[in-house]
Amino acid sequence: MFDVNEFILKRAKELGFGDVVVLSYETNRRQVRFANNEITVAKNWHERKIELFVEKEKRVASTTITDLSNENIERILKTLLSNIRGMSPKEDYYGIAEGPFEYKDIPETFDRAIVELDEPNEYVERAINAALEEGAKRVAGVLYTDHNKLYLTTSNGVEAFDEGTGIEISVRAFIGDLESGHGTNSVRVLKKFDPESAGRKAGEIARLARNPEQGPEGKFDVIFDPLAFANLLSYMSFMTSAYAAEAGFSFLVNKLGQKVAADGVTIKDIGNLPNGYGTRKFDDEGVPTRETTIIENGTFRTFLLNTSLARKYGTETTANAGLVMPHAWNIVLEPGDYSKEELFSEVKKGIYITNVWYTRFQNYVAGDFSTIPRDGIFLVENGELKPIRNIRVSDNLQRILENIVALGKELYHIHWWEVNTPVSTPYVLVKDVGITRATK
Repeated sequence: MFDVNEFILKRAKELGFGDVVVLSYETNRRQVRFANNEITVAKNWHERKIELFVEKEKRVASTTITDLSNENIERILKTLLSNIRGMSPKEDYYGIAEGPFEYKDIPETFDRAIVELDEPNEYVERAINAALEEGAKRVAGVLYTDHNKLYLTTSNGVEAFDEGTGIEISVRAFIGDLESGHGTNSVRVLKKFDPESAGRKAGEIARLARNPEQGPEGKFDVIFDPLAFANLLSYMSFMTSAYAAEAGFSFLVNKLGQKVAADGVTIKDIGNLPNGYGTRKFDDEGVPTRETTIIENGTFRTFLLNTSLARKYGTETTANAGLVMPHAWNIVLEPGDYSKEELFSEVKKGIYITNVWYTRFQNYVAGDFSTIPRDGIFLVENGELKPIRNIRVSDNLQRILENIVALGKELYHIHWWEVNTPVSTPYVLVKDVGITRATK
């Protein structure tokens, strides 16, 4: 793939482009789907593609190449050159990072055992059996294994390679039409994979959710399960990008140095997190990934930046470059000092939300959003759980962060299709959350 990268870079420079970034992907993905306690589908994908970024006289463009023949690459480069001539200069474009860089190996991001795994079905069966042992009647979900190779070449002296693996499972357990639970497990090395934990959690929640009644409306103290709170933090991660702020899609606009969360809240992006599902050695410009504190003890410290945006604002890149916009790698909400039991004992009357979906923002700049709890939802009264249903969270993301009153002491790493940016979060207790009735 480096040969292809070098060909693209050479031809792009010959055509007169300035900054050029060529990021090639070689991916192997395996999927095992299951339903009604049985494996139903097994698929394998092998993909090679190239993400290309080019600049000429402050005019920028990007594209994806899947046909890697020399003829197609020539055609695409000439099309880009033709298109870019008709564009207006992006006057606040300030270039890409200057290489070369040195890279350190990051622990627990590549495992030959995942590459050579012949039979992932046993892990699915272990998850299914764990859910059934907890009382589930039907179990469904999906398991993925991934083996990815990245080849980066830029016009500023970067040539970098990274290779990673991953295995993850998402399990939903059902008892009746209204009783369900969800559990996930995502790791980068096989020895840390625990499909039973996902199955047990899904089955336990489904069992506890039997015979739910219509939920209440009003303001309630809410315990967010890690699966639920990861959803909110994944959406928030997009808003921490300086690109999102400039485009008017962030409640953090003009709030640098201001309080945006409770004192006990520290949120980081950790691009070099061992065993993190989003971990990489380098960003899309080749800058080595690192840890960036976004919110520190409730105070907003920085947006996520690439080189161009960092130079625009007179600071340094945070090593979060994507080809189009900076983005997070692994969001981490630092834990507190509450056990799960202590967290629940803090709630005299509140609600426990195990999962959410259909998170939608009515106003990105204000942070107003709504999301629908799914799977087990519970009224919490003096530590006792009473299953409820048909409610919606209608609130404001900054107010949610400001109203966090307790954090669990254990982190859970969450990644599935509703949490595209991986998130590590504890159980979270938030006071005075707006709860409305969901429309049927």
